[in-house]
Amino acid sequence: MAAAIRAESVATEKLGITIEKNPPESKLTQLGVRNWPKWGCPPSKFPWTYSAKETCFLLEGKVKVYPNGSDEGVEIEAGDFVVFPKGMSCTWDVSVAVDKHYQFE
Repeated sequence: MAAAIRAESVATEKLGITIEKNPPESKLTQLGVRNWPKWGCPPSKFPWTYSAKETCFLLEGKVKVYPNGSDEGVEIEAGDFVVFPKGMSCTWDVSVAVDKHYQFE
Protein backbone atom coordinates (compact mmCIF):
# COMPACT_ATOMS: atom_id res chain seq x y z
CA MET A 1 0.00 0.00 0.00
CA ALA A 2 1.51 3.32 -1.08
CA ALA A 3 1.93 6.02 1.53
CA ALA A 4 -0.35 8.97 0.94
CA ILE A 5 1.48 12.15 0.03
CA ARG A 6 0.19 14.87 2.31
CA ALA A 7 0.18 18.51 1.32
CA GLU A 8 1.07 19.50 4.87
CA SER A 9 4.37 21.20 5.48
CA VAL A 10 7.00 19.26 7.38
CA ALA A 11 8.89 20.53 10.38
CA THR A 12 12.66 19.97 10.41
CA GLU A 13 14.96 20.14 13.41
CA LYS A 14 18.47 21.56 13.29
CA LEU A 15 20.76 22.23 16.26
CA GLY A 16 17.75 21.96 18.59
CA ILE A 17 15.65 24.50 16.67
CA THR A 18 12.50 23.22 14.96
CA ILE A 19 11.39 25.00 11.77
CA GLU A 20 8.25 24.54 9.73
CA LYS A 21 8.25 26.45 6.44
CA ASN A 22 4.99 28.13 5.45
CA PRO A 23 2.61 26.23 7.74
CA PRO A 24 -1.03 26.09 6.59
CA GLU A 25 -3.20 29.00 7.72
CA SER A 26 -5.49 26.42 9.37
CA LYS A 27 -2.68 25.50 11.78
CA LEU A 28 -1.95 29.16 12.59
CA THR A 29 -5.66 29.77 13.21
CA GLN A 30 -6.00 26.66 15.38
CA LEU A 31 -3.07 27.80 17.55
CA GLY A 32 -4.30 31.41 17.65
CA VAL A 33 -0.95 32.66 16.33
CA ARG A 34 -2.37 35.91 14.92
CA ASN A 35 -3.49 36.83 18.47
CA TRP A 36 -0.06 36.23 20.03
CA PRO A 37 2.02 39.27 21.04
CA LYS A 38 4.37 40.71 18.44
CA TRP A 39 8.06 41.59 18.60
CA GLY A 40 10.38 43.11 16.07
CA CYS A 41 13.90 44.45 15.65
CA PRO A 42 16.06 46.12 13.00
CA PRO A 43 19.09 44.39 11.45
CA SER A 44 21.43 43.72 14.38
CA LYS A 45 23.43 41.05 16.18
CA PHE A 46 22.84 40.14 19.82
CA PRO A 47 23.08 37.26 22.31
CA TRP A 48 19.90 35.66 23.65
CA THR A 49 19.05 32.92 26.14
CA TYR A 50 15.63 31.28 26.18
CA SER A 51 14.37 31.11 29.77
CA ALA A 52 11.27 29.33 28.43
CA LYS A 53 10.36 27.43 25.27
CA GLU A 54 9.44 29.95 22.57
CA THR A 55 7.21 29.27 19.60
CA CYS A 56 7.15 32.02 16.99
CA PHE A 57 5.95 32.79 13.48
CA LEU A 58 7.97 35.23 11.38
CA LEU A 59 5.85 37.70 9.41
CA GLU A 60 8.93 39.49 8.07
CA GLY A 61 12.66 39.24 8.26
CA LYS A 62 15.67 37.00 7.92
CA VAL A 63 17.85 35.78 10.78
CA LYS A 64 20.72 33.40 11.26
CA VAL A 65 20.67 31.92 14.76
CA TYR A 66 23.95 30.52 16.09
CA PRO A 67 23.46 28.26 19.14
CA ASN A 68 26.35 28.68 21.62
CA GLY A 69 29.09 26.14 20.94
CA SER A 70 28.17 25.79 17.26
CA ASP A 71 29.88 27.43 14.30
CA GLU A 72 26.86 26.52 12.21
CA GLY A 73 23.86 28.80 12.04
CA VAL A 74 20.19 28.07 11.48
CA GLU A 75 18.52 30.39 9.01
CA ILE A 76 14.94 31.45 9.65
CA GLU A 77 12.89 33.83 7.54
CA ALA A 78 9.41 35.22 6.85
CA GLY A 79 6.83 32.42 6.75
CA ASP A 80 8.73 30.17 9.17
CA PHE A 81 7.04 28.67 12.25
CA VAL A 82 9.87 28.13 14.73
CA VAL A 83 10.30 26.49 18.13
CA PHE A 84 13.31 27.35 20.32
CA PRO A 85 13.95 25.04 23.30
CA LYS A 86 14.03 26.32 26.87
CA GLY A 87 17.58 26.91 28.06
CA MET A 88 19.13 27.52 24.63
CA SER A 89 21.73 30.30 24.49
CA CYS A 90 22.47 31.65 21.04
CA THR A 91 23.39 34.69 18.98
CA TRP A 92 20.83 36.25 16.67
CA ASP A 93 22.29 37.76 13.49
CA VAL A 94 19.40 39.70 11.92
CA SER A 95 20.05 40.63 8.28
CA VAL A 96 16.48 41.75 7.43
CA ALA A 97 14.30 43.51 10.04
CA VAL A 98 12.15 41.05 11.98
CA ASP A 99 8.45 41.20 12.78
CA LYS A 100 7.08 38.09 14.48
CA HIS A 101 4.30 36.68 16.63
CA TYR A 102 5.60 34.76 19.65
CA GLN A 103 4.50 32.72 22.63
CA PHE A 104 6.48 31.52 25.66
CA GLU A 105 5.58 28.33 27.51
